[in-house]
Order: sequence, then C-alpha cells, then structure tokens
Amino acid sequence: MTAVRSGSQTAVKAEAVGGGLTHYVAEFVEETRLADLPQVVIDNGKKSILDGLGLALSGSVAKSGELVRRHLADLNLGKGPATVIGSNLKVAPRFAAFANGVGVHADDYDDTQLAVAKDRVYGLLTHPTAPALPAALAMGEAKAASGAEVMLAYHIGVEVECKIAEAINPRHYQTGFHATATCGTYAAASAAGRLMGLSVEQLERALSVAGSQSAGLRENFGTMTKPFHAGRSSESGVVAAQFAEYGWTATDKILEAPRGFFSAAGGGYDVNAIAGKLGAPWTFDSPGVSIKPHPSGSLTHPGMTEMLRLIKEHGVKAADVEHVRVGTNSNMPNALIHHRPTNELQGKFSMEFCMAILLIEGRAGLNEFVDEVINRPDVKAMIEKVDFVIDERAEAAGYHKMTTYIDITLKDGRTISGVADFGKGSPANPMSFEEVSKKFHECAEFASWDKTKAEDVVAMVRDLDSLPSLDRLLAALSKH
Repeated sequence: MTAVRSGSQTAVKAEAVGGGLTHYVAEFVEETRLADLPQVVIDNGKKSILDGLGLALSGSVAKSGELVRRHLADLNLGKGPATVIGSNLKVAPRFAAFANGVGVHADDYDDTQLAVAKDRVYGLLTHPTAPALPAALAMGEAKAASGAEVMLAYHIGVEVECKIAEAINPRHYQTGFHATATCGTYAAASAAGRLMGLSVEQLERALSVAGSQSAGLRENFGTMTKPFHAGRSSESGVVAAQFAEYGWTATDKILEAPRGFFSAAGGGYDVNAIAGKLGAPWTFDSPGVSIKPHPSGSLTHPGMTEMLRLIKEHGVKAADVEHVRVGTNSNMPNALIHHRPTNELQGKFSMEFCMAILLIEGRAGLNEFVDEVINRPDVKAMIEKVDFVIDERAEAAGYHKMTTYIDITLKDGRTISGVADFGKGSPANPMSFEEVSKKFHECAEFASWDKTKAEDVVAMVRDLDSLPSLDRLLAALSKH
C-alpha cells in the first residue's frame, strides 16, 4: 500500500485504496449486506439501539428537549414522516434526526467507542449511536424500511464513524474538536444514504457534503451545545445524503485529499486504522462499544466503578471521609474540565462531583445529575475533599487506558485504595441485554413514560431484525 507521511501519522495516497479512501468507504456503505454482520455484532448493536431509544426518551424531558421542540415550532414545518421521540411530533427526516440526536446525547448517558491504539488517547472518542441511530430511524421511517434494513444502516453508520475517529490524528481531539460532532456526520450520511439506496458515486458526494458540515468544539462540554453537536451531525448527514440524491456536486476525495477532512481537521491520519478495516473487524465485535451505567463523561466511569466497589467492600460512609485523591493520566483532565460544577451539565464533566455523589448517595443516576443535587451544601462540601490530579502511574499505563487510582483517607487515619483501567459497561466488563433493559426502564420512568409502551419497546428491539417496519416501535416511543 502506497503511503506518505503526515505529521506523526501515516496518510494514504488517493490511489492506494482502489480509487481513494472516500471511494472505499462509499463502496462499503453500498455493498454491505445483513449477512455480513456476525451474530455478536447484531447482539451488541441491539443493546446500543435500546440504550439510545431510552436516552431519547429521557432526553425529551431535558430543558434542551423543550428548547428543540420550541425551535421546531418556530420553523412552522407542518407534518412530516419522521417521529420526534417522546413527543407527538412528526416532521421532516432532517429535523427528526436533529431532535432525536440532541435527545440521545442530552444526558451524556449514551454509548461510546474509545480509541485503543497507544497513541490514540482514550479521550479521542466518539459516541457512535447518537449521530447514527436518529438518522437511520428518521430515514427508515420515511422510506418505510424494515427493522432489518434500519438495523443494517445503523451498523454501517457506526462502523464508518468509529473507523474515521480511530484513524484521525490525536491532534483533532486534543486541540478542541468533538469527534461525535465531526465524525458523526459521516455516520449519519452513511446510514441515511444506505436507506435511500444511493449509488457509490452518490455516496461519495454525500460523504463530501457531510465533511463540509463537520463541526463541533469541546469548549462547549458541560453545556447544551454538546448534545447540539450530536443532533446537528445527525441532521447534517441526512441533509448530505438528500443533496447527493438531488445531484448536488462535491469532491470524491473528501477524506484523503490534502485539503480534505483528515488533513484539515487532524493534520493527518493513520491509514492502517481505516483502509481495509471497515467491517474487518466490526467495531461492535472489536474493540467493542461501551454502554454507560452513569450519565456522565465516560472518562469518569473507571473511577466511579472502583469507588462503588470500595464503598461496598469497606462500608465507607460519607461522614467518615477526610480526603479523596483521584489520579489519572494527563489527557483525562482535558475533558473533565469542571472542578467546581454549578449545574447538572458541568457535573457530568466533573470527576470531583462524580466521586462526591457516590460517597454521599451510593449511586449516580439521572436523579443525581440535577442542579438541585449539584448545589446541595453537603455535596459541595464533599467536592472540596476530592483532589483530581495527574498520576505518574496512570500516565505510564498509556493513553489507551483510562487508568484511575483512588485513595480514600478516613478520619480514623486509614487509607483505602483501588485502581481500575475500565468501568462497568465497557467491553472488558460489559452490560447484558437485561442490564441495558433495566437502564432503558430507568430512562423511560424518568420521562414518565407508560410502562406497557416501555415493555413493548424492549421486546421489539430484541426482535428488531424481524419487524416489517418501524411503525409499531416508533408509536410506542411517541405520545399518540
């Protein structure tokens, strides 16, 4: 394979992958069939789909959900073919993708695919379902597609997004881009384009239109604009596919060109992370996708899993705690930027709050990540006892792990210590379908959703590849 150097990574020449990297991705999107998906990929995908649907429900009652529906009302759109989950609205596919994308990511409770190569910092992550699933649902409903067709489109979108995120230079994330927003646009374009039956040439143009809409900055972490990223990337992908179908022109080399996505947004990329790697193996097989047990940034989860273990094993009480030290590698504080949070969105990116609330309540779910809890005097006092620092041992463990060291100093002089590389819900410690179903019901209850409808959704997702259409599933997720 012909290659050139770009920064510290290897970048591929256009002719090296059968006509170019963008062409290779477009061929994968057009040619992949359901029979190409291993059963483990289908099974893991159903867990993430169920997870995403639950989060769209809980996200619909967030303040951001209210504001999105206000925006849709201001647009005077009229009725369309695609469902806005958690509401009685049906709108054009692009706007359903936007609303549901915001909803899935609103609580930062959605799944993550985390980079695994040693120079790919774990912070170089993407949330695969938030951009891919809303686009697949919206276009699938509009096209009266079967459950199997929508499921395949979703998997194709996730695969494209994750491999692009894995390949781009770490600079992309480290200097401020949000990969869910940038790489997620390609996921949505791929999923929507597949359901629309676009040709390889049309898909090349759809990917290119998507690339020119690819945007989102991490400085907005801890605000409503972070889930806005996911919604807009899903909407942008749908728009890109539609314009490609119209005959809109665009380059056929958006990924690999010197002025294309990888170069402009990352300063280069690793060809070995994407060329020949789509579906080989599928991301849902290896390295896997993590499903969150807590509605906070994924980088908090190893520490939270270990903190819960220490609390249960040693019977730690909040009143007995003198001091807590949490040590990680130097990349994790780049994302966990809120050390003294004042609202629920900042709390999701505060290691200090995540440790404090576990010590006080012994749990950290949707009901704990609310402004009233964040600003409670006892919570603020416990936050002051938590030091979040860079630990040389975690640094030495490598950025492909989220190694977290915890030392709890008690008032009686004892110190209780622990360490974890990964959290519950990660591929190393996965959640079962039943555990994801329990989380789904938690989200549905948070949205005050009808229990019978919620139970129907779980049953239909379990049998998604047999559904003749999405009609019953989306009816159970809407207020009709």
